[in-house]
Amino acid sequence: MSVLAFPYGVDRRGRSASPTDAEQVLQFVELILFTSPGERVHRPEFGAAVRQLVFAPASAELAAATQYRVQGALQKYLGDRAQLDEVKVSAQENRITIEVVFTPTHGDAPTRVVFDREV
Repeated sequence: MSVLAFPYGVDRRGRSASPTDAEQVLQFVELILFTSPGERVHRPEFGAAVRQLVFAPASAELAAATQYRVQGALQKYLGDRAQLDEVKVSAQENRITIEVVFTPTHGDAPTRVVFDREV
């Protein structure tokens, strides 16, 4: 099965571009983090609901709860696409930073991604 790149693009051969395994998992991680449960009709429990933290005050408690929520959602939905190596969440004043380290199952090197958002 061929996977299309998001956003859609054309590769150097003039065909629909396909992401690497690491790029595909990275896109999936971002999708999991910023989808709220109930947003998807056929998968109402899907997502980690990080966007809902906009109205929560940044604190150590928020960081701990977010880390628990993110790690659980990623472990549940990454499935056989990647091994979740590490999740770190920190909150300072009005910013929350989520750092995720994963290793795609098809032999790529570990990938680290950081999401930094104002809350």
